[in-house]
Amino acid sequence: MSKQVKQLDRVIIRFAGDSGDGMQLTGDRFTQESAVFGNDLVTLPNFPAEIRAPQGTLPGVSSFQVHFADHDILTAGDAPDVLVAMNPAALKANLGDLPKGATIIVDTHDFTGRNLTKAGYDANPLDLLGDANDPLGEFQVQPVDLTGMTVEAVKEFGLSRKDAARAKNMFALGLLSWMYGRPTDPTVTFLEKRFAKVADIRDANITAFKAGWNFGETTEAFVVQYEIKPAPMAPGTYRNITGNLALSYGLIAGGVQSGLPVFLGSYPITPASDILHELSKHKAFGVTTLQAEDEIAGIGSAIGASFAGSLGVTTTSGPGIALKSEAIGLAVMTELPLVVVDVQRGGPSTGLPTKTEQADLLQAMFGRNGEAPVPIVAPQSPGDCFSAAVEACRIAITYRTPVMLLSDGYLANGSEPWRIPEIDDLPAIEPNFATERNQTVVAKDGTESEEYWPYLRDEETLARPWAIPGTPGLEHRIGGIEKAKNTGNISYDPANHDYMVRIRQAKVDGIANSLPPLEVDDPSGEAKVLVIGWGSTYGPIGAGCRRVRKAGFNVAQVHLRHLNPFPNDLGEILKRYDKVLCPEMNLGQLSLLLRGKYLVDAIGYNQVNGMPIKAAALAEAIGNLVAEAEGVTVDLTAPQEAAQ
Repeated sequence: MSKQVKQLDRVIIRFAGDSGDGMQLTGDRFTQESAVFGNDLVTLPNFPAEIRAPQGTLPGVSSFQVHFADHDILTAGDAPDVLVAMNPAALKANLGDLPKGATIIVDTHDFTGRNLTKAGYDANPLDLLGDANDPLGEFQVQPVDLTGMTVEAVKEFGLSRKDAARAKNMFALGLLSWMYGRPTDPTVTFLEKRFAKVADIRDANITAFKAGWNFGETTEAFVVQYEIKPAPMAPGTYRNITGNLALSYGLIAGGVQSGLPVFLGSYPITPASDILHELSKHKAFGVTTLQAEDEIAGIGSAIGASFAGSLGVTTTSGPGIALKSEAIGLAVMTELPLVVVDVQRGGPSTGLPTKTEQADLLQAMFGRNGEAPVPIVAPQSPGDCFSAAVEACRIAITYRTPVMLLSDGYLANGSEPWRIPEIDDLPAIEPNFATERNQTVVAKDGTESEEYWPYLRDEETLARPWAIPGTPGLEHRIGGIEKAKNTGNISYDPANHDYMVRIRQAKVDGIANSLPPLEVDDPSGEAKVLVIGWGSTYGPIGAGCRRVRKAGFNVAQVHLRHLNPFPNDLGEILKRYDKVLCPEMNLGQLSLLLRGKYLVDAIGYNQVNGMPIKAAALAEAIGNLVAEAEGVTVDLTAPQEAAQ
């Protein structure tokens, strides 16, 4: 039969099922196919917190959302156009996110009485399709026995029914790949490599994938195939990349550009563990990794590595930062380069291990005893994690200070196309190790001698010299008790303590002098409202501003990478606008800092539900503020794609 081909400019698909159904793998493979095809894309994996929640229950549902388009997009999308639900729990958990008219492809096999009860259904909703009381009546529902057809397709390989049924995710992937014209060769190649040692499993998965494609091609249930053309992109070599992977590569690049070996001392914690896993593969680049017994040992080993002349790095999430706080203070006192990566998750305490949040900003700013200032850098997208990591390395090495790098779960696990940078475009980072004594001392008898003073500061950066232990004549001691200026001897002098506290603060404040001017996105130059953000809110803010502008109104946007110190021109930028809106996935931490430093009435837009901010809802808040500032009525009737 002939199939209709319909052109679309964007689609949002969500794969959902039990945590053992392979939804993350399915979504990742569909993402890779779309990346190969040339679409712009953004993804949102969503994991259950439990390692193995009871099968068929709502807490055990795992999902993967991918938004791909023929144009530049900024978010993973507010609501899926297509839901692939592998069981009743997956259907019920995600139904509330679907817009009217969305397509639901549902595996009928697991809609048994037991599974329906687990999911909280009194009756099978699939039995009511087309009835007056159809609970799915506002959606386009396609019931398909994915499991049954998979088992039938792979029976020649002699697998048990349980093992055969596990390939149903590949059948679903094949069907969706046909529906949206995705290339299939990359997935076949992937399966051949992944299951190379188990021929029957390899062949069963490939067969299920191809069977899903053929089902879409031949069945009368799906009569439309959709086409989303490649997106225009700047020339270059691209790859699909997650935030954690990009951050890992950025740390490696920081080591290469500085000529320093990288040492990672880390304790596994969700969602930061992938950085440890990735860096452990790159010994060829001079990377050493230590999986420590706890968070404190992890950062302690990293500080020791920095003392010995390496670039020390430690990775964790918010609960780990709490444990590392005293050691971060030690790195402040010893003034050693250290990159502290905090991949933020929902808190407090153990909180929401698999959900995103950006509520560690004040912890990064002030979460240490005493006056212990630490520079803070935050990436804005998965690919930007690379550049942010390089920048954190630059600051740490140049200014001899620990640096906090604030990523989050959305960035860490999400992915997007990333243009691989040219090596020549990366900044050169100079460690400038001390190689000779730096101070002439005159004794009482008039004789002169040369000494090494570990706290004699560079006039421009205020950084102290960094001497590798074992360098002849540069023997010295550092530690956590207050240091006398210049000599580094232990000092309890009140005036000296006041001086050292202020000079460490001045050193961090001086970093602002090395930062480029902020880029303000204000196309008309007539906006009265400025939306300011940091971290992963970049996508929703940009999409929300697009929608407001599409409706014919003016709004400006500025996004902060450097949160301590703030860029020098931030205060002047804030004064240009009548209203300042600050969206955050916390209860108003950046807005508090802006109010305190610049005396600006920063208005918070705050969400702490463990999920990224939705662009459409944020656009409405922006529109209301524009209406208030300009005395107009704002009607956001722009096309849906403008808000993505």
